[in-house]
Amino acid sequence: MKIGSLQTSHIPSHLKESIKSLGIVFGDIGTSPIYTLYVVFLLIQPTMFNILGVLSLIVWTLITVVTIQYAWLAMSLSQKGEGGTIVLREILAPMLSKRMAAVFTILSVIGISFLIGDGVITPAISILSAVEGLRLIPTWEYIHQNLLMLIACIVAVVLFIFQRKGTETVSVAFGPVMVIWFLALGISGFNAILTNPSVLWALNPWHAVHYIISSPLTGLIVLSKVILCATGGEALYADMGHLGRLPIIRAWGFAFILLVLNYLGQGAYLSLHPQSEYIFYEMMYAAAPSLYVPFLFLSLIATVIASQAMISGIFSIVYQGITTNIMPKLKVDYTSRKLRSQIYIPFINWALLVLVIIAILEFREAANLANAYGLAAICTMTITSIMITTIFWLKGCYIKAGIALCMMAINGLYLVASISKIPYGGYWSILIAMIPLSIVLIYTAGKRRLYNLIRPKTLREFADRYERTLVDATRIPGTGVFFSKGVSRIPSYIVHIMFTNNIMYEDNIIVSVATQDKPFGVTASFTQQLAPGLRLFEIRMGYMEIMNLSKILKMANIDPKVIFYGQEEIETRNVFWKIFALIKKLTPSFVQFYKLPTNKLHGVLMRVEM
Repeated sequence: MKIGSLQTSHIPSHLKESIKSLGIVFGDIGTSPIYTLYVVFLLIQPTMFNILGVLSLIVWTLITVVTIQYAWLAMSLSQKGEGGTIVLREILAPMLSKRMAAVFTILSVIGISFLIGDGVITPAISILSAVEGLRLIPTWEYIHQNLLMLIACIVAVVLFIFQRKGTETVSVAFGPVMVIWFLALGISGFNAILTNPSVLWALNPWHAVHYIISSPLTGLIVLSKVILCATGGEALYADMGHLGRLPIIRAWGFAFILLVLNYLGQGAYLSLHPQSEYIFYEMMYAAAPSLYVPFLFLSLIATVIASQAMISGIFSIVYQGITTNIMPKLKVDYTSRKLRSQIYIPFINWALLVLVIIAILEFREAANLANAYGLAAICTMTITSIMITTIFWLKGCYIKAGIALCMMAINGLYLVASISKIPYGGYWSILIAMIPLSIVLIYTAGKRRLYNLIRPKTLREFADRYERTLVDATRIPGTGVFFSKGVSRIPSYIVHIMFTNNIMYEDNIIVSVATQDKPFGVTASFTQQLAPGLRLFEIRMGYMEIMNLSKILKMANIDPKVIFYGQEEIETRNVFWKIFALIKKLTPSFVQFYKLPTNKLHGVLMRVEM
């Protein structure tokens, strides 16, 4: 059966978009039932009191953290339909002083770094937990953990190798597959609830509150595991620009009901089979033994889709960091002619694969990975709650600000609970998040330092000197293009070429590329002629835009004989500046990043001591 072609022409467009969002947005949160209750009841006894308390915590976590914080509050804040941590920062920036804006910029970078940390643990725990379901197949009960780890590593390698081809051709099938997955979750859960309907009492929030109050210490430890049910919830807001607010909210209503049914069903099954270990898979096996192997295959596909969504999300986040100049320019490949969001970043892809395999080999079991998982997610969620609370307060929306403050308190409670994970694997989340965070801080500080050392000329100073030099200069026929990061100041390499080496063309065009606060849109035009044969050409692009720079120059009738760009060689004894120098050395230059014709490029090397 071709899942991707389920007569979609007869499906209303709004329903198509909701189905599509199920495949792109809800893969992570949709596979959380595989391991959430499993890791919780490795710690506590499956008494009815504990089962009702934990189920109530899960249901109300989905209601508060995911539904209220993300589906309602966060998704009411956007810039031209775009969502995410960077968008929240852009909304906040005009409302704050420079110092406070800097604080929130650092918070947003920390949130992004933790989200990248999740990009390592999500594939590892999802794939490993799905593979561990093989143990319930008759005669496979005693399959060795090393073999399961090998299978998980092979699946991960195939997944990451596939990234370079892009997901456009198969993403059509993601939504329908996840519809089947969620229906399987809901139907199996409902079937189990019928065996013990008393688990429906867990819908009463008192059971969650009573459970925490009755044993605060145990409750905090359990909370650190319960938060796994909400991992991936931040994707509702982050992917809003790709799919739209309404399709995601509709899809969440569908997914929420079926997730709750499955969690309650697992609780009902556990209450009747307290010796269960792999609760999710055992409940599925008990419901339909003959369908278990196909269901296991479906669960593996669902975890791959969840991992795929996370990896694509990391690519988008890194690309936003590149275009907003807080991350170094990495090589980017575009995998689709239709969808500008379909990108592939080789360095990030292979780095993630290495870290995923290390995580599988280091933690060995999904239960152990659960100790590392969730900390990064709740850090990101807490930062989001701080930012949306501040935005609503500054906008004068005091009711929403009060509700957001309550969400911030709930997130804070989960964050405190998750700190207990640090000695048992949670340090992994922090260590992984420190890598992108350190790169961003060193790269941005290094750029500022380098800018101050190079001392670019002001536009007026440069134009005046150009006119004086022009009197005695012999100009070369043709057009010379010079790249500058801005138009207010001209880089030293251009000064060096024109006034030291006396290289001036009949038509000298200084091209600048500026990233705008909005996500999409490209405008390009000549802004002014500074002097005879000297013009400025400005390009403004959204921070998520995939730009074809060669095409833009061609459309403006710019046919350069040569394209100049500056490149710095850094000499330093400072450890941090050495890292900065290494980053610049390993990453493509500005013109390489935008894939300009190599036969016309001419790099100008400048030696700088930092």
